Amino acid sequence: MIRFIENAEEKKKISRQILEALTEWFEVESSREQYIEESAGQPFWAAVEGDTYEGFLCLKETGKSTMELAVMGVRKECHRKGVGRRLFAAARDYAALKGYEFIQVKTVRSGMYEDYDITNEFYKSLGFKELEVLPDYWDEANPCQIYVMSLKSAVGTIATRHSYRGAFMQESVPEEDLITIARSGIDAPSGCNKQTTDVIIVNDAEVLSRIKAVLDPPVAQTAPAMIVVLTRRINAYRDRCFAVQDYSAAIENMLLAIVELGYQSCWYEGHITDEDRICDKIASILNVPAEYDVVCLLPVGKAADDFHAPSKKPLSERVKFNRWG
Repeated sequence: MIRFIENAEEKKKISRQILEALTEWFEVESSREQYIEESAGQPFWAAVEGDTYEGFLCLKETGKSTMELAVMGVRKECHRKGVGRRLFAAARDYAALKGYEFIQVKTVRSGMYEDYDITNEFYKSLGFKELEVLPDYWDEANPCQIYVMSLKSAVGTIATRHSYRGAFMQESVPEEDLITIARSGIDAPSGCNKQTTDVIIVNDAEVLSRIKAVLDPPVAQTAPAMIVVLTRRINAYRDRCFAVQDYSAAIENMLLAIVELGYQSCWYEGHITDEDRICDKIASILNVPAEYDVVCLLPVGKAADDFHAPSKKPLSERVKFNRWG
């Protein structure tokens, strides 16, 4: 389990336990003590299994657009078990949610020490890219390698995006951002280019209120804007219709655009298309023509609550090369 730790003394206790068990990487006592002291005031995540802290990670701001992975430690017996990846996923989500554009990390240049070579390969596997080497940043024996990751790349946005079901800030979403999101949806691929997906942007307070009133159980009640997704059943060829694939691609595009622009959302489909047909009530409110079906609702707004990435199975369990097994 990944926990966001807020108590300063608990942060120092956890960081001390982990760093003192990792003297291969943190052998200089003065530097180790500095990491422990500074961790008390930094965003801090811990990996916990039962009563055991398996690892931790801290971030610090180094510029208006950049967070730095200040310090990270995982017990040796927990290496290669996904602990570090889960810690970093939570920290990366936090940085993206707060509007930062980059994460950087400083380490010792590869080729100097075996332990740091392993660390550097881990950072590169997360998606970090080499920026530059500063030979004199620490000392001649420890040339500083800086790695950097963009939080605004397509791959980074995909990794960061996940469903947000919390409250939204009461801050309007600019119309140009809503248009960008909608355009991302209709730019999605469409079977035989039949373009079966349309959207309605809802940012009028009175219309939003009417839609929220028919949502049962209530969801997205604080969202300052919504994207309502419509589909038409148009056969692509013979009796084949790809409307479901079309709107699914459009929705995913819009979810990514929403995160890219600094907002959050959630794909609400089954909730509104099940037996009570809330979708039909929404269609009536929006004067949707009879040949269209309302299939999805995407709230759009800035998150008011902190949230963290859900745990994912290791890549090796879900991705194969050439054949199964």
